[in-house]
Amino acid sequence: MAGETRAEPATTDREIVLSRSIDAPRELVFEAFTEVRHLSRWWGPAGFTTTTRSFEFRVDGVWDFVMHGPDGTDYAEWITWTEIVPPERITLSHGESRDDPNAFESVLTFEPDGAATRIVMRTVFPTRQLRDEAVEKYHAVEGGRQTLSSLAAYVTEIVRKGAEG
Repeated sequence: MAGETRAEPATTDREIVLSRSIDAPRELVFEAFTEVRHLSRWWGPAGFTTTTRSFEFRVDGVWDFVMHGPDGTDYAEWITWTEIVPPERITLSHGESRDDPNAFESVLTFEPDGAATRIVMRTVFPTRQLRDEAVEKYHAVEGGRQTLSSLAAYVTEIVRKGAEG
């Protein structure tokens, strides 16, 4: 309609949106984000491992961790959860430290897709330049796809093992 405004186009040049259908129930896919025993098994792009310093999954809680790249580089990471709506949505702020001025916000939505779950990860950066740097220097799109692929492999393995047991 004429005169109708939407918030989304204002951030289009600053965001990355990835989605994937995962052959597992929504509650399980959501749970994979809520416990460090799960996250440590799948978080990060291919070849990365994660060491958690502290973890508290609650609004204003923090996940302080280090991602170890396949080349031996360590990346300090800091996530604070700003909204948790089980099993539908998680909103978080992600940077290198608590007061990182370049931290970005991600909204993860978990939607039923038949017996599967569609996860949508919308990440909004403070500026277009920071988004472009994440894409070009840190390969954020490919890394995000690999991370969702790792999540899918992890939760579908849990489902498969559960079906066998």
